[in-house]
Order: sequence, then C-alpha cells, then structure tokens
Amino acid sequence: MSVTIQIMREDWADPAVPLPDYATEGAAGADLRANLQPEDRTAGLSLQPGRRVLVPTGLRVAIPEGHEMQVRPRSGLALKHGIAIPNAPGTIDSDYRGPLGVILINLGAEIFVVEHGARIAQAVVAPVLRARFALTGTLDATARGTGGFGSTGVG
Repeated sequence: MSVTIQIMREDWADPAVPLPDYATEGAAGADLRANLQPEDRTAGLSLQPGRRVLVPTGLRVAIPEGHEMQVRPRSGLALKHGIAIPNAPGTIDSDYRGPLGVILINLGAEIFVVEHGARIAQAVVAPVLRARFALTGTLDATARGTGGFGSTGVG
C-alpha cells in the first residue's frame, strides 16, 4: 500500500538537498536530511554533548488524513556518535502544516556537527487508528494483573 505525501520547500531551503527517500527497496523509513539556513550551511550546526538542537529540513508536508509521519532516529548516528531523538518517535499529525524540524540530542562525549544535507532521521508513514475512551468501574482480569515495570522478568 502506498500513500502520497505532498511536500513543499521553504523559500530559503536549498533545492539541491534531496527530498525524503528510501535508501533500499526494503526500507521502512525514508531518510530526512538537514537543510540548514544559508548562514549555517558552511559550518554546520555544532551539537555539544548533552545538548539538543532543532534541525530544519526545509520542508512542510501534507499527510493524508488517517495517517501520521513518525520521525525516528538513525541507528548509525546513535551507535557511532550518540545522536538520538529525545521524543522518539516524534509524531507529525495529518493536520500539521508547519515547518518539519527534527530534534536531535547528543548523548555522546564529543561535539557532533550536523552537516548541511546530512541524513539525520527517518520518516515512517503509518495508518492511525483512533480510539474511543470509555470510563468503566472494572477492568477484565489478566495473567499480569497490576504488575508494573520489570514485573515480567529481567531486562
């Protein structure tokens, strides 16, 4: 199944930076790239250890109703540099039309420079099932019951 995500570039965005795309035939996530403001393109954005930064993509999107776009970290950035997305997965709702930015955090020990055009995250488009919430006086019993964090075993 395929859906179309309409994309608009910001006026200041570099059109040479590719639109989101899938790196391989079996990829679930499309790569999102940093599209930095003109004044930041040469030096990039320096991300100090323990700090966060909102990285612009230069894009706005229209996601079809009944879908969301999940913004997820790239495993290579996490393993090699300690770069993560603190609210992962971030959700872009179908009715949002503002700038698409990616919050990155540096959990590593070294300064990380986000370079213009670099792949910084993955976008996964998924269907959304909306629930109804109903107040009740009792809940059905389960084998787990009220067991909370760590109650099903180690790890």
